[in-house]
Amino acid sequence: MTSAPVHALNDGTKLPGVGLGTYPLDDEAAERAVAGALETGYRLVDTAVNYGNETGVGRGLARSGVPRQDVVVTTKLPGRHHGYQETLASFEESRRRLGLEYVDLYLIHWPLPRVDRYVDSWRAMIKLRDDGLVRSIGVSNFTAEHLERLHRETGVLPSVNQVELHPLLPQDELRAVHARLGVRTESWSPLGRGSALLDDPAVGAVARAHGVTPAQAVLRWHTQLDATPIPKSADPGRQRANLDLFGFELTAEEMTRIADRPHERLGGDPDSHEEF
Repeated sequence: MTSAPVHALNDGTKLPGVGLGTYPLDDEAAERAVAGALETGYRLVDTAVNYGNETGVGRGLARSGVPRQDVVVTTKLPGRHHGYQETLASFEESRRRLGLEYVDLYLIHWPLPRVDRYVDSWRAMIKLRDDGLVRSIGVSNFTAEHLERLHRETGVLPSVNQVELHPLLPQDELRAVHARLGVRTESWSPLGRGSALLDDPAVGAVARAHGVTPAQAVLRWHTQLDATPIPKSADPGRQRANLDLFGFELTAEEMTRIADRPHERLGGDPDSHEEF
C-alpha cells in the first residue's frame, strides 16, 4: 500500500491526505474503529461534539499505541456553543472527553448565519490556537462569503473548510475560492451517503479499469481534486481499502466521467441549516 501524502496547511501544520470519519458511531464502536484504523495506517481522525463519540475516539487513540504526536485529531464546535466564552468552555469539555492535552484541528461545525455568532467563536478559536491548546483552527460548511468575513473581521483565515463534497456535489466554485485563499478542502460524505453513487455504471467501469472498488475510485477522485476525504467505516477491510488510494491514477476523462451527473446536495444548506 502506497502511503497517503501529507499536505501543508496555511498555518504551517500538516494534514494527511485521507482521514477516518466517525459519524454516526457511538463511543464503543468509535473506540474500536479508531484503534483499528490507526493500526492500519490512518493518521487523521474526525469527530465532533454532536457525534456524541469524543470519549470513544480518545479511547481508541490511547488503545492504538500510535504516538500521540503522529495523529491529527479533529473535533467540532456545536451550534449551541457559538459565542466567545461559550466556545472556550465547549473546547474544554471536548478536550476532557477526548482525554487530550491539545487538539490538532478544531472546527466550527456550521456557520448558523441567523444566529450570527460565528465570528465571536472564531475569535475564541484564535485564542485557543495562540495559547497552544489547538494546533490548527478551521471551519465546516462555510461558504465563500463566510470565509471572507472571518478574514475581513479578524485577519485570520481558516486552515481547513470541511464541506459536503462528492461527485453529486463537486463544489467547483468553492474549491476555487479555497485555492485562491489557501484554505484546505476536506470532504465530508465523500461517497455520497444515502445515494446510489457507488452502484452507478460509470463509476463501476472506472473502478474495473484500475482493479479497484467503486469506493476507491471515488475517493481517488477526491484526492486528485486536491481534497482530503474522510470516509467513515468501522469495517477493517473497508478501512484498508479506503486508505489504499495512491497506487493508481485516474485519467482526466475518468475524472470527468465520475462527476458527469446531475448535481444535488444531500445534506444541509450552509446559508440556512441549523445544527445546535
